Amino acid sequence: MGDRYEERRSRFDGAVLWTLDVPARAVHPVLPDGCMDLLWIGGRLRVAGPDTRAFAPAPGPGGRYAGIRFAPGTAPALLGVPAHELRDRRVDLADLWPAARVRVLDERVAEADDPAAVLEAIALRRAAETEPPDPLMRSVVAGLDAGRSVADTADRAGLGARRLHRRSLAAFGYGPKTLARILRLQRALALARSGTPYAEAAALAGCTDQAHLAREMRDLAGTTLTAHLAPV
Repeated sequence: MGDRYEERRSRFDGAVLWTLDVPARAVHPVLPDGCMDLLWIGGRLRVAGPDTRAFAPAPGPGGRYAGIRFAPGTAPALLGVPAHELRDRRVDLADLWPAARVRVLDERVAEADDPAAVLEAIALRRAAETEPPDPLMRSVVAGLDAGRSVADTADRAGLGARRLHRRSLAAFGYGPKTLARILRLQRALALARSGTPYAEAAALAGCTDQAHLAREMRDLAGTTLTAHLAPV
C-alpha cells in the first residue's frame, strides 16, 4: 500500500491543511515549495523550515502525519524566528516556543480526531497574538510567481536589491532568486501533473526549454520529472 495524501484549504489565510498516511519504513520525499509547515509527526509538534533541496526523512514506523502548510513569508511572524534560521531544517516546536506551552499543545493534538484542525487552531490563535507578516513580501511572492524578474519585482516593491535580499532571507529563508526558481519549478510540476507535455510545461512555467527544466529538477529536487511523477 502506498502513501495516501489529502489536503484541504485552511481558514488561515493562504494556508493548506494536509494529512498523510505512510506505511512503515516508507520514505516520502518533500520538494522545495517556498513554504514552511507546522507538523504533527511521531507524536510531536515540529516545524519544517524552507527547503532549498528535496528533503527525504529517514524511514520510520509509519502512521498518520498532519500539518498546516503556510504560504511563503507567513510562518516567521507566527514562530518568532527569521526563516533563514530554519532553512533546510526540521526542529521541535519546543525549541522555538516555551516547552510548557508546547506540552499542552502536544496533548491537545494527540487527543484530537482531526490533528490538522487543531494545528489550524494553534496557528489562528498565534496569529491573533503576533504582528502580521510583512505585507510587502506577499507582493514579492506574487510578482515572482507571475514570472517577473527579481529586478522588476524589487522595483515594483520599491526596494533596492540588497534590501529585498535581506528581507527575503527573513521572510522566505533565502534570496528572491532562489524563491523564483522554486516557484517556477512548482508551476512546471503542476502543469506536468495535469498532463501537459514536459516541453510545454517548461515553456509555460518560464523555463527556457525542457533541458532547463530538467536541470532545475536535478538541482532542486534531486530527481527527474519522469521519476518524480511516476505512479507509486
